[in-house]
Amino acid sequence: MERKKLLGALKKIVIKVGTSTLAKEDGSLNIEKINRIVKEISILNNNGYEVVLVTSGAVGAGMGTLSMSERPKTLTEKQAVAAVGQVALTHLYQDLFSEYNKIIAQLLLTKADFSDRKRYLNARNVSLNLLKKGIIPVVNENDAVVADEIKVGDNDTLSALVAGLIDADLLIILSDIDGLYDKNPQKNKDAKLIRLVGKVDEDIKKMAGMEGSKFGTGGMYTKIIAAEMATKIGTNLIIASGEEPENIGKIVNYEMIGTLFVRKDKKIKSKKYWLAYGTNKSGNIYIDNGAEKALKNGNSLLPVGIKKIEGKFDKGTIVQILNSEETIIAKGISNYSSDEINSIRGYKSDEIENILGYKYDDDVVHIDNLTIL
Repeated sequence: MERKKLLGALKKIVIKVGTSTLAKEDGSLNIEKINRIVKEISILNNNGYEVVLVTSGAVGAGMGTLSMSERPKTLTEKQAVAAVGQVALTHLYQDLFSEYNKIIAQLLLTKADFSDRKRYLNARNVSLNLLKKGIIPVVNENDAVVADEIKVGDNDTLSALVAGLIDADLLIILSDIDGLYDKNPQKNKDAKLIRLVGKVDEDIKKMAGMEGSKFGTGGMYTKIIAAEMATKIGTNLIIASGEEPENIGKIVNYEMIGTLFVRKDKKIKSKKYWLAYGTNKSGNIYIDNGAEKALKNGNSLLPVGIKKIEGKFDKGTIVQILNSEETIIAKGISNYSSDEINSIRGYKSDEIENILGYKYDDDVVHIDNLTIL
């Protein structure tokens, strides 16, 4: 099937550029290549597309500024280098985009901005407003202040979260490789480029067992996870080489560049996408086989099917739901606190009020506030 039929009409596009694309071998910024990327994005903007740039490179830029040859290993050192590099990176983008009469806006995000529903909606509203004004948001993780517990971890994942945030039609991930191969092309001369992936399954994930460059945190595996995330929300994703920034325009013009991961026909709602990928969990609820079957058939989680819980949490908290094999199968918003669930687990819903003296709901997690993973 032709790319144009698979991709459909394009309006909102997220473009992610990795450190391996932005930096030279010594870790310093490749100004010439970055300028070509900026030119391509500016052309898209001129043609009416709404484009968000998710950029890596803060740590890489800092390494170049500080003449470092090895990537910092401790979190504190990484944050210090990122603080230096973020200034240089943003200043560079501002200068280059201004040559094409474009205005950019910097958005530095952490996992906390996606985990908290109010902050998530605020980030969404701001991003959509910027796009409406013709401004190009430039997004990066706020490496200078982020701690492990609020860390997205890599910009492939961040780009997929941003795609869900703005309901993007297409996510383009530019890397140091042409796309997904059936085996590592650096080690196998007979490796073949896969042009189309209809579903991200375990076989596809196994093909992605390659490491990233010494200046970045992502490899092919993180890009596959990003593809799995993006396609669920209804965003097509293409992994392509960033060695030729002109690939951006070619992709948008439906040329056969890179590997296309096709979005699902039945996309999940934005709120359920947020539940699945944007949130941090505060507790675990373990359920029996009957409850698991009920959830997968589109029903809410009732107390009768709960075997045990882990963690201390309040009503309204995001929880993970695990089956009898202790595999995470869903995430959702709990209608009851951990103490309350401990009191009512194993009982029928019509017994809740007798046990607690009150009842918020028949469901511990309602289906509208739950997403199957």
